[in-house]
Amino acid sequence: MFTVNAIAAPSATEPLVRTTIERRDLGPRDVLIEIRYAGICHSDIHTVRGDWGSVPYPLTVGHEIVGRITEVGADVTRHAVGDRAGVGCMVNSCRECENCRIGNEQYCLKGNTQTYAGVDRDGTVTQGGYSTHVVVDEDFVLRVPESIPYEAAAPMLCAGITTYSPLAHWNAGPGKKVAVVGLGGLGHMAVKIAAAMGAEVTVLSQTLGKKDDGLRFGAEHYYATKDPATFEALKNSFDLIINTVSAPIDMASYLGLLRLDGTLVSVGAPPEPLPVPVFALFGNRRSFAGSSIGSIAETQEMLDFCAERGIAPEVEVIGAEAVNDAYERVLASDVRYRFVIDIDTLR
Repeated sequence: MFTVNAIAAPSATEPLVRTTIERRDLGPRDVLIEIRYAGICHSDIHTVRGDWGSVPYPLTVGHEIVGRITEVGADVTRHAVGDRAGVGCMVNSCRECENCRIGNEQYCLKGNTQTYAGVDRDGTVTQGGYSTHVVVDEDFVLRVPESIPYEAAAPMLCAGITTYSPLAHWNAGPGKKVAVVGLGGLGHMAVKIAAAMGAEVTVLSQTLGKKDDGLRFGAEHYYATKDPATFEALKNSFDLIINTVSAPIDMASYLGLLRLDGTLVSVGAPPEPLPVPVFALFGNRRSFAGSSIGSIAETQEMLDFCAERGIAPEVEVIGAEAVNDAYERVLASDVRYRFVIDIDTLR
């Protein structure tokens, strides 16, 4: 084991603090990444504040990680020292279950190993990317294309793949009408990616405050959901709705926006249950689904897709000293559109 600088949550109610954490020594299939930037995801905040269940404090979060590989194990073949590398929301899986064998390790039937607050193969609790270094099995490390700036690449390892995966799975593309609920960290990436896939994109946001941004990102239409007339005007309109908000929504109203065989997919995760009125599904043979990040192969596909098309998230880079303030600003929707920590400020 070796010690690295980090930021950790001591409890659900205390501010995050600078500290040190332990990383395992490299195994034969491990790579050591010197982290350059780490994105702040709403999931980080939910986790450290205990919204989704018990937490093994103290905990270092962060699953949007980019940097350079500085050391590799003896048996590593997929990566080399000096490579630009990324780590997303998982760092291992069982590799043996039905889902893992077909390349869907994000749905590992035994539970994939999360980048933080998971149980690693040596029995220790995984610690995330708000730190200077991380050790990861080579199979769960991504290649970050040179054309994507480090700071922009970080949020793609969660926000990018979380929206790309359902858009790809439900065949967003030419001739498809896609609505994105919420224009935040996830939503703005969903708009950019869906538009690049060729879909006709509509943003559904509480107000029109970000309309200019939404249209600049590739949306063709923008509606305020606080206006009841929106739901009447858009009835039976969309093939696919991507719900990115981590708060309750009126499911009946949103399901009513789907056309025949349309699907509403939630990628936002509110801490409260989300009631689904069954009768709202009967009309138009509508579906309600969930989607969780993406496989390693699909995440690499997303990075390459975005690199080829010049797609990157909008970021605000902060120093380590500003993390607690950034959390409050995320909760107040005061960021356009993703905070990224400059890890050099931790060294």
